[in-house]
Formats: sequence, structure tokens, C-alpha cells
Amino acid sequence: MNLKAHNDFLERAESLEKKLNISLVNITQSIKDDPKNIHCENLIGAVSIPVGVAGPLKIIGRNSKREFFVPLATTEGALVASVNRGCKAITQSGGTTVQIEEVGVTRGPIFKVSGINQALWFKEWLNKNFAELKTVAEATSSHLKFKKIDTSILGKNVYVRFYFDTDFAMGMNMATLATEAIVKYIGVKTKIACLALAGNFDIDKKAAWLNFISGRGRRAWAEVVIPKSILKYVLKTDAETLNEVIQSKCWGGSMMSGSLGFNAHFANIAAAFFAATGQDLAHVVEASLGITSAEVTENKGLYVSVYLPDIMMGTVGGGTNLKTQSEAHSIVGVKTLAELSEVFAGAVLAGEISLLSSIAQQSLARVHKELGR
Repeated sequence: MNLKAHNDFLERAESLEKKLNISLVNITQSIKDDPKNIHCENLIGAVSIPVGVAGPLKIIGRNSKREFFVPLATTEGALVASVNRGCKAITQSGGTTVQIEEVGVTRGPIFKVSGINQALWFKEWLNKNFAELKTVAEATSSHLKFKKIDTSILGKNVYVRFYFDTDFAMGMNMATLATEAIVKYIGVKTKIACLALAGNFDIDKKAAWLNFISGRGRRAWAEVVIPKSILKYVLKTDAETLNEVIQSKCWGGSMMSGSLGFNAHFANIAAAFFAATGQDLAHVVEASLGITSAEVTENKGLYVSVYLPDIMMGTVGGGTNLKTQSEAHSIVGVKTLAELSEVFAGAVLAGEISLLSSIAQQSLARVHKELGR
């Protein structure tokens, strides 16, 4: 059976149904109106994921100072309810302050040299010729800006990390094309060969300390001070108990297990938000990096903060143009990628506050029994 022989996804699905003696009626029906926006080979349809909405969530950021609703695509019962409760606690506390820093999308090729002398020469050459490399990279796209270079040396291998501003796109394809152009230019000028265009020094779609420390895509910080009354009546806990849970679980438990994420469940909100808004789902592993921290205030309230060093998202390209994902974007109602990042960071904070409060009040098992089974 040659799936590529069919140009129409319905014909391809029908051939597969006959071959396997199965029905794909739901998979094919879910995508009939949207095939032109899809980037998927051997297409036969789409699977659906339930979408819930949390909010309103009040954001006080550099780009946004208002309330938002947050679309979350998930099959996990209790997740949307939990984020929704966190949004309520944040909004009633006056909102979350959010800051976003543009780090840049990275691509990290490996270059093969004769030894450490040439490696150090090459590192210096890259820095001296940054302006020329910038011109070469930016010629590949009017939306791309070349930001900086990091270099590490191991034996005869030189690992280079190029950083790019890719405007409103998540930008990995743009970064790859720009890096390819740079590599070709380097080959002509230095005769140094590229061993791998993507050499895991990016580091793309993997959990890594380099991304944790240096950042990737965008970094985000979100914080809120939750008064004693809201801790009691909305979150059903108190500052001292919740703070101890955060320290013992997010910090102590993560250190004891060697985790790269010092948080409760960043990945839960990332997966749900990414699926709803058409992001590349593999970047959830990067969004799972980060830290949740807290401290008790003088008035027995609780200051809670999240740090996300590695957010890879876009408002154009990829799956963002799909009709259902476009509608999810309209729920958020943002115009820029910076705004979308602010809402995402606020939603992560909401999810952390609510889940950790549920653990503190010892209701985690009961809630999942009621909503998740």
C-alpha cells in the first residue's frame, strides 16, 4: 500500500480503512474544512482534544494590563478546574506582575577542526566576523535578526550556538535556514566543515541545563502576593503550610530526584496551552523547565513566583493558522507574541498555586477521583 499515491486525504483514509478493515470516520470528519492550513505528511484527518477555558486572569505586564481567558486543550480531568481556581486567586489578589525577556531562538551546529589551536582560532574568527555572518543570516528572511554567538570546544569539535530573533514566529525553520546559510559562508571563507547542522547545542526539544541557565526563546517571570483571606477562602490553606509544601516538594523533592524542573507541573499547563493555540508540542519539554518559589509576608499572605527560562511559542506559522487554534487565539485576544507569553506565564503561575494548595489542603486525590475518573 502506497499512502503517497493519494493526493486527497479522504482517499488516503479510505484506502487505509480498507487495508486495515477499520473505520476512520471521526478522524476524517474533524478536519474537512481545514486541509490547506495543515503541515502533515500522509494526512488522513485529525484527532480532537477537549478544550476548556480558565479565567479571568488579570495580567500586569509590560505589554498587557487587563484580564484574559485562557484556552486549555486537555484530556486530564481537574486540570482546567485547578487552573481556573488559580486564576481566581490571582485576579482577586490584584493580578500577577509578569515580565518577558527576549533571548532568541537557537540553532547549534558542530564544526570539525584539526585540533584545539584551530578551534580557538575559529572561535575568534566567528566573533571578529559577526557583522558579515549577520548580513548572511538576515538575508534569508525579512523577519529574522541575528543576535549573538556562543561557542564551546571539545577536542576537534567546535559547538556553536547561534541566537536569532524570529519576530512573531516560534522560528525554528527560520533559524535552521539562516544557520545553513551561515555554515555555507563559513565553509567558503575558512574551509572548516560542518559536521552537523543541528548538533544538540541548540538545545532543541530536550531538557537541558544550558537552556535552564542561558534561556531559549523567551524567559518569563510571574509573581503575585496572595492575601491571607484569599488563601483561606479560595485556596483553602494558609501561607505557612503552602510555603512549606513549595519548599519541600518543588525544591527539596526536585533536588533529591535530580529533576531539571523545580516546580509542581509547568508541563501540564504548557501542554494544554500549546495544544489549544497550535504550538509545537515537542517544546513542552523545554517549557517544563523552571522554578516555583514563595515566601510568607508580614501579614501572613504568601508571595509566589514562577521563573520560566525556556518558552518556545509563536503567533504565526506552524499550527497557529488552523481554524480551531485560531479560534483559541481569539479567546486569548492578544496581538503580539510578547502578550501571548505573558498570558502563558500567568497561567503557569495559576496552575502552580492551585495544585500546590490542593496538596497543602490534602485534597489532591479526592479532586482527581471526582473530576479525573
